[in-house]
Amino acid sequence: MKSILTSVTKVRLTTPDASDIFDFIKLKVYGMNDRIYDVAIIGGGIVGLATAMALVNSGVTSVAVLEAEDTLAAHQTGNNSGVIHSGLYYKPGSLKALNCAAGREAMYRFCLENGIAHQVCGKLVVATNPAELPALAELEKKGAANGLKGLRRLGAAELREYEPHVAGIAGLWVAETGIVDYRQVCEKYAEIITAGGGAIQLNFRVILVKKIGREMILSSGSSDVRCRNLVNCAGLHSDRVARMCGVDPGLQIIPFRGEYYKLVPEKYGLVKHLIYPVPDPRFPFLGVHFTRLIAGGVEAGPNAVLAFKRHGYRKFSFSLPDTAQFVFYRGFWAMAAKFWKMGLTEFYRSFSKPAFVRALQRLIPEIQAGDLQPGGAGVRAQALDPSGFLVDDFRIKEAERMVHVLNAPSPAATASISIGRSIAGSAVKNFTFSRRS
Repeated sequence: MKSILTSVTKVRLTTPDASDIFDFIKLKVYGMNDRIYDVAIIGGGIVGLATAMALVNSGVTSVAVLEAEDTLAAHQTGNNSGVIHSGLYYKPGSLKALNCAAGREAMYRFCLENGIAHQVCGKLVVATNPAELPALAELEKKGAANGLKGLRRLGAAELREYEPHVAGIAGLWVAETGIVDYRQVCEKYAEIITAGGGAIQLNFRVILVKKIGREMILSSGSSDVRCRNLVNCAGLHSDRVARMCGVDPGLQIIPFRGEYYKLVPEKYGLVKHLIYPVPDPRFPFLGVHFTRLIAGGVEAGPNAVLAFKRHGYRKFSFSLPDTAQFVFYRGFWAMAAKFWKMGLTEFYRSFSKPAFVRALQRLIPEIQAGDLQPGGAGVRAQALDPSGFLVDDFRIKEAERMVHVLNAPSPAATASISIGRSIAGSAVKNFTFSRRS
C-alpha cells in the first residue's frame, strides 16, 4: 500500500542560538523528568493514538502521547458523527482513498477483535434534482475505482425500498459504510499503548519546543518532556505546533463549526440507515445529512460554519488571537472571495432552524421543526493554503526527526489505523532510537 508519507516535503530544524538556549534555561530545567522518550506525539486524538499504538506494536515502547486536555479524543475525534466511511468520495489514488479503504477494513477487524460495538449499516446518497445526476454518477465511478463492492445505483422507486420516507429521483446505495463510537475506539487504543509500555500524559499543552543537541524539549510551562523524535498530531493547532518546531507548514488551519440537531425519539423510525445528499464537489463538506448513532438515536447535520475560535463549539464563541490569525492570512481572503455566498448561507442556516429544516426536507419531506431538538457541535480543522485552496487530501510534512500531520479531516478516524501504521513505518525507518526491539 502506498504510504501516507509518499509525497512529503523535508525541511531541516536549525540549531538554537545563544538566545534560544537562554530561553530554555528559564523553563525550570530542574523540574524535568530524567527520562528521554524516543518519540513524543503531540495530540491525543485518534490519529495521535493510532500512531502511538502502531509504534508500540512495532517494538518502539519509549513513546509518550501528550494531550492538552484532561481527556483523550476531546475535540475532532470525540465530536464527530461516528461514521466508518466507505471511501466513496475520494479521488482514486489519493492518500484519503488509499488509507480509507485499508483503514475501514482494519477498523472493522479492530472492533470485532476488541468487542467494540459497531454496525455495518450502509448508507444512501440521494439526488433530489436532475442537476445532481452527473455528480452522483461521478461518485459511483470513484467508489468503484476505490474498490467498493457494495455499490448499487437506484431509481426513485428503489430508494424507498431502503428508506421509505426518502424523496429523490435517484440514489446510490453504499453497503460498506458503518457506525461506531470513536471515543470507545480511542479508549482501546490507549489501553494497548499503555499495556505495551507507552505513556500518555493529559493536561500537557505544549507551548514551547526547543532543540538541544540531539534532543527536543517540549514544555507546557509547568513541566517538560524530553524526546529524540516528534510527531505532531495536534489537529486544530497542528500549524501552530509546526511553527513552534521551526517548520513552515505552508498552510493555516481555519476552524469550521459543524452543528447538529437530534431527532426526537418518536421520529427515529424515519431513518433506517445513513442518508446523505449529493455533495457539492467544490467544497470538502458533505452537506447536512442523517446519521444513526451506535448508542441509539439519529443526528441531523452538520452544517459548516466559519468559527471565530479554534475551539469554537458555540455560536458566539470568539477568540481575538484565533480570529486575527486568519483575518490577516491572505489565503482566507482568497477563499472568501470565491465562496462568500456559501459562507453566508451557512451562517444563515446556523441561526435559522427553519432554514436547517428545509435543507433536511430535501431528503425527508416529512421532517418538521418539532421533530428536531438541539444536538452537539464539532469543529473541523480545515487546512487552507495561501492561494485560498481548501486542502482536501491528507497533508503530511516531514522534517529532521519530526513528522507533522497538518491536514487530517474526515475520513481520518476511519483511516486512523492505516495512517498510524504509515507514520510508524516512516518513524522506524528514519528516526533515531535509543534501541529497537
